[in-house]
Amino acid sequence: MKTTPFTKMHLNLGARMAEFAGYNMPISYSGINDEHQTVRTNAGVFDVSHMGEFILKGEGSLDLVQRVTTNDASKLSAGKVQYSCMTNVNAGIVDDLLVYCIEENKVYMLVVNASNIEKDWEWISDHNDKSVEMHDISAKTALLAVQGPNATKILQGLTEMDILNLKYYSFVKGKFAGIDNVLISATGYTGAGGVEIYFEDKEDHAERIWNSIFEAGKSKGIKPIGLGARDTLRLEMGYCLYGNDIDDFTTPLEAGLSWITKFNKDFEGKSFLEKQKAAGIDKKLVGFEMIEKGIPRHDYRIKDQEGNLIGRVTSGTQSPTLGKAIGMGYVAIENSPIDSEIYVEIRTKLLKARVVKLPFIQQ
Repeated sequence: MKTTPFTKMHLNLGARMAEFAGYNMPISYSGINDEHQTVRTNAGVFDVSHMGEFILKGEGSLDLVQRVTTNDASKLSAGKVQYSCMTNVNAGIVDDLLVYCIEENKVYMLVVNASNIEKDWEWISDHNDKSVEMHDISAKTALLAVQGPNATKILQGLTEMDILNLKYYSFVKGKFAGIDNVLISATGYTGAGGVEIYFEDKEDHAERIWNSIFEAGKSKGIKPIGLGARDTLRLEMGYCLYGNDIDDFTTPLEAGLSWITKFNKDFEGKSFLEKQKAAGIDKKLVGFEMIEKGIPRHDYRIKDQEGNLIGRVTSGTQSPTLGKAIGMGYVAIENSPIDSEIYVEIRTKLLKARVVKLPFIQQ
């Protein structure tokens, strides 16, 4: 298994470790519920260094980003970030990603899912007419997500950059914890506020930044957080997880991602999506909460009252914030309206659930 620059810290803290996307990653420290509540109410630190980062440089870099992603990257100015996805010829989602505009029209950073680094690199390379310089900096990039309502208050003392007032989906670059060339962005996958911190993994940078963050937050209750809580946090916000809620066989329209699908430009899969939009989708990703007791899990079957198969669960958990079981899944379009009753098959029993509006919680 691969390691991150922070693996030693996780082991020293007694984290429960497991394999994730080929990396030895922390699943939990003090327990998922405790860590979840820490992020929702205060601040927590996630190691997400397993994520992939690509740099695209050159006059044709914007055109390349436009060809491979569904959102309109021409709207980005330097210092701005955009959520997007890449689609194949049948509009299946190759990956969802963040697009960072480093230098308008010339330099972009794409942040992709750890499990898709190789696939995404090949996909983008295949669409490059060789005019764009591409660099895979994943292996030498460290990434921490410091999330929660108090995250930026804790971190502000470590930098002269104004991160307290950093607008959502914007970033700054400068010195942080005495280390140069650190990129801090107002992004994250928890819905609880906070930032993500990118820097080069060299010398003792990882240890210095990790220790500085925890020293700054020591009296304020900051904690290390594992991937278990990251999953419950993102699910409460209705955020898709690649490989669960979206994949090569689901389209952005089916996944509720029409807001990042712009038809005012050409991209791979556009014609398929135009036809799908005109004809209407057959299935839709919905959020639901259990009415009867039971926890929905990935790939559990969803049925109607008569026991007819109408879909499948893609993600499910016991929500630490709501104290009830919630999930997301694809259902037939006629079963997708808010307040529709659906049934999740759990251990041969059909347990009643209700389709609800996403997100499950308002932050």
